[in-house]
Amino acid sequence: MNLLSINNLSKIGREQPLFTGVTFGLDAGQKAALIGKNGTGKSTLLNTIAGVLQPDNGTVVLNKEAGISFLPQNPLYNQNDTIKDHIFKSDSAKLKIIREYEDLCHAMEKGLTDGQQHRYQELVDTIEKKDLWNYESQISSILTTLGITDMTRTMGSLSGGMIKKVALAQVLVEDTKLLLLDEPTNHLDIKTIKWLQDYLASTDRSLLMVTHDRYFLDNVCTNIYELANGSIKLYQGNYSEYLEKKEIENQIAQNTDRRIESVLRFERDWLMRGPCARGTKAKARIQHDQELMAHEKFKTDKKFSFEVQERRLGGKVLVIDNISKNYPKGYAAQNAGNTTPVIKDFSYEFTKGQKIGIFGNNGSGKSTLLNIITGAIKPDTGTITVGENTSFAYYQQNPVFKDTSLTVLEYIKEAAENITRNDGKTLSAPRFLEEFGFEGKIQYSPVSTLSGGERKRLFLVRLLIANPNFIILDEPTNDFDIFTMNILEDFLMQFKGCLLIVSHDRYFMDKVADTLFILEEDGTISGFVGKCSEYIDYLEAKERQELLDSKAQKAKEHQEEKTVQSANTTAQAQDSSKPKKLSFKEQKEFEQLEIDIEKLENRKSELDAVMANPDTDFSKIGDISKEYDEINKTLEEKYARWEELA
Repeated sequence: MNLLSINNLSKIGREQPLFTGVTFGLDAGQKAALIGKNGTGKSTLLNTIAGVLQPDNGTVVLNKEAGISFLPQNPLYNQNDTIKDHIFKSDSAKLKIIREYEDLCHAMEKGLTDGQQHRYQELVDTIEKKDLWNYESQISSILTTLGITDMTRTMGSLSGGMIKKVALAQVLVEDTKLLLLDEPTNHLDIKTIKWLQDYLASTDRSLLMVTHDRYFLDNVCTNIYELANGSIKLYQGNYSEYLEKKEIENQIAQNTDRRIESVLRFERDWLMRGPCARGTKAKARIQHDQELMAHEKFKTDKKFSFEVQERRLGGKVLVIDNISKNYPKGYAAQNAGNTTPVIKDFSYEFTKGQKIGIFGNNGSGKSTLLNIITGAIKPDTGTITVGENTSFAYYQQNPVFKDTSLTVLEYIKEAAENITRNDGKTLSAPRFLEEFGFEGKIQYSPVSTLSGGERKRLFLVRLLIANPNFIILDEPTNDFDIFTMNILEDFLMQFKGCLLIVSHDRYFMDKVADTLFILEEDGTISGFVGKCSEYIDYLEAKERQELLDSKAQKAKEHQEEKTVQSANTTAQAQDSSKPKKLSFKEQKEFEQLEIDIEKLENRKSELDAVMANPDTDFSKIGDISKEYDEINKTLEEKYARWEELA
């Protein structure tokens, strides 16, 4: 079943059309990604499909039965809305039923009015009739997995990572068949990204997304749409298959150019001899030659490179001595004024050439550690000693441009008019910008007109002009296109200075970091020698082993219990003919057991009556059954002890 049809879609950009004549569609169950360089219009296309922007030409046709859920790159929200308000802000009839049901369940703690009780029963019947219990369970599972537990918090009180999680939850719980996701992995920690990857790969909902996460593209997508030169092209398969097909396509295009050039050399000689143009065959041949000459030659992507002159590192690079930092951790702690260690008693001495990644959940203190190292904030205890020749370049998550009215060229010239590279070659600021992919009119465009990825690339260019020897990157992959990521990876792999990096992009981390700092929940920082994906495999293997160990321990305890019971039974049989007098303590225990057993049996009878009553609230059956099972288990234990003492 076709869910989405895009017909001849066009949108004008800042200087020229972003894309024209875009036509494609999505069928039920298809999972596609949209890739392309920063500024080619990927986010604009998604916003146009979602109805946020109007196209300059063409149509977007959505299957009425499908419904569409859109996650923008920067989620919009009302600061005063609670998390529950934001997540359930939907026209979905099913979601409205679930929300009203959840509200009444919450109100039960204070007691329901007769009207509320009647409405509650109506909702239970509706959920039963529409088979929504599974849907409600899925919603609860998504919220729990994303760490969304306190639904009463306001959106304005959340961190950037938490806002992204809430916005993602809103999209995932909606009752729609088509998901549009713009950079869904931005601001999420690596564990959550892995969960989202598995969820999207297994769901039967259709998907069109923009992402730079190459592991994500490989494991989720079945189609890749490339947006380039104002048009779109489909490549069937995942990202790895796209790369293979793209390489073959490029080779074919280059071979075609060579064949045409070979033919044209011969034809030019013929044309230079001035053939008679009156004959039909001669006219056709001349026209064919003109078409060959008008053929647009294959153009390889210009490979700009992050290359600057490196500054020499000294013997002492950076020494961290026993630093600690406490913060209110979590909403409850902030309200109570309590603090907890985010970083505790951490010491480390950096040496030349080390490339270290930082791994931890959102809120674990990754950015805090970087800010302490660069002096942006002070530790509560401990010291940071920076070597005399150490020069930092600190790329922050959200680069701040003091004056976005400056042109791209003016922004770079503020730092340097000329730049010297490693090979000794000196480049002017305009030429240097061309090396980084800022060509032509874009150099004279205000910074405010750049896309998110272009701004961040420009910020990185300015940082590198200072010739750093210690680069610190805090989430550099957000908003960068895959092509820029590949170039940045090549630069960092060749970089001879020190590198400290925070990133949620597993592929990127695998390429550039060979050691990890692991930020634990108690504030301590441990080390792991190996790649990010190796550490994730280690964690998953550890969880599997812990689960196996837990099952084995329970089996062992059960076997030991059976052995003890068997021994007790044998001993009782042997001693049955020998009367034994109870001690004072045992006598007291025996009397108390009789009292306890009577109370438990009475409570059990009460629960029997409640469960047999047809008017009992359906929602309470689960709790009642749980209590009933616990009573049976307790009675078994007390009966056994009573018989032993008797």
